[in-house]
Amino acid sequence: MPQIYCLPDDQIVEATKGDSVLYAVLAFGVPHIFACGGNARCSTCRIRILEGLENCNPRNALEEELADKLGFPTDVRLACQTKVVGDIKVHRLVLDSEDIDTVENQLSVGSIGEEKQIAVLFADIRGFTKFAEATLPYDVIYVLNSYFSRMNKVILRHGGVINSYMGDGLMALFVSGEPELAAEMAVRAGLEMLEAMASLNTHIDVLASHPLKIGIGINFGWVVLGEVGASSNKVMTAIGDTVNLASRIESANKKAGTELLVSESVYNLVKENAIACSSHQVEIAGKSGKYTLYEISGITGERSFQRPRKRTTLFSKILNWFYRLGRSLQKAFRRL
Repeated sequence: MPQIYCLPDDQIVEATKGDSVLYAVLAFGVPHIFACGGNARCSTCRIRILEGLENCNPRNALEEELADKLGFPTDVRLACQTKVVGDIKVHRLVLDSEDIDTVENQLSVGSIGEEKQIAVLFADIRGFTKFAEATLPYDVIYVLNSYFSRMNKVILRHGGVINSYMGDGLMALFVSGEPELAAEMAVRAGLEMLEAMASLNTHIDVLASHPLKIGIGINFGWVVLGEVGASSNKVMTAIGDTVNLASRIESANKKAGTELLVSESVYNLVKENAIACSSHQVEIAGKSGKYTLYEISGITGERSFQRPRKRTTLFSKILNWFYRLGRSLQKAFRRL
């Protein structure tokens, strides 16, 4: 008889040839969750086949439809539809009610996320910790609100959206169907942010003992755009090595003595119009070897951001979410 080694239960279940995994483990007493009654109408019974995938029947039409909708890899199957003809080793992926909330939300969205090429911008105020220590808390909040308000207006003007705030830092995303346009939007925003910072310094010179400066890092590449967080409080964000590298590029400004650095991928997309001051070979924390980063002081020509026509894909939902978030933030800052 085929055997199913079930994790994390560490149980070996014997199944009759042709039994579904769900039927076999339930008959043995393993508490396997199946919200829809085992009819391939949900994904709560999902399992990962660790060994013996060749001993499972191919996906039927019901399972294939749901797997395509949710983007399952080949080794993730529905236990209710997977029948075994030999020994397999599986791991139950939905273990409790909290997991059910997660997968039910995934079903309502239609996918965990969507891969897209975007430009990612990180900005951080230099020496802000020392400034905050020497400044009254209310004055610190005033400066931060003024800073974020100005930067938000600049980023929105160039077609981006601030995705998250990290103390005195921020991450902004620039999404476009044209890679060159997304990169240029981000670079133009970064350059104007430096101008906005200089203008802000003239308004806070009474509070700040010396002008505040920012470091900006921009990268372009593949990310997964998707919602993260509890089901009742999800936010859209970007995940991937492109994001991590953008953050490291921003930090590299400290060693290079620069204010705005871009990755080689960004520079290659904008170099025809970019005014590059210099290039820097730098080591990036957590990466091997040296990376070529470019300091950009200006960009020629004029381009405007054109919002794509409405589409019914997840990508259009993401763009619309970014747009609504940007408008909400803009209104909030106006009230400050």
